[in-house]
Amino acid sequence: MVGQETPDGVAERPRGAVVRDALGVGVAVGLSGFAFGVTAAGAGISVLQACVLSLLVFTGASQFALVGALAAGGNPFTAAAGAFFLGTRNAFYGLRLSQLLALPGPVRPLAAHWVIDETTAVALAQPGRRSARLGFTVTGLSLYVLWNLTTLLGALGAEALGDTAAWGLDAAGPAVFLALLAPMLKTATERAVAALAVVLGLGLLPVLPAGLPVLVAALAAPAVLWLKGRRS
Repeated sequence: MVGQETPDGVAERPRGAVVRDALGVGVAVGLSGFAFGVTAAGAGISVLQACVLSLLVFTGASQFALVGALAAGGNPFTAAAGAFFLGTRNAFYGLRLSQLLALPGPVRPLAAHWVIDETTAVALAQPGRRSARLGFTVTGLSLYVLWNLTTLLGALGAEALGDTAAWGLDAAGPAVFLALLAPMLKTATERAVAALAVVLGLGLLPVLPAGLPVLVAALAAPAVLWLKGRRS
């Protein structure tokens, strides 16, 4: 099937191709909700609390940061602050997607809940508005449904197993997060930011309360960009 051309001359991708790619991203990332459910249970969070987090927060990095800080004995307010700052990137995604998708006013509050890394990446990869809307919707719907379902199953499974640390399941969350992050580091600047963030985060773990190293590690991005600007 050949893509159709819009009135402004943009050749849209075939609907089937957009849906296929969007479902691929939604299913692949949605299944990692298992890891979050297990990690949340290991941090002492109830099944209900884990499910509410996935339903209302729905941004994996922030959720992992929150339960990770709580598992390390961090103050709930510090843990929430770290999760909040990680989630602020979605606001910047929203500014770009607002122009690209141009959704009707009543739909925007609902769509805003699905503005995350994956939906943004799929939407921005499309050549035109129609395929961007389709990619965003399919990715958001499939990912939201699977993420919440697998969060429930992961939390229930971990609760049934008992001590997740004894099974080595406490490492599932960080492992999945790193696996999702690694392919995104394509430039030297991105790799430098990631490396500095790891050094700051791990180096400050013994001296700062749980949750604070994540906040300090966030300074890696402006630091690397500042050094890059000085050199150029």
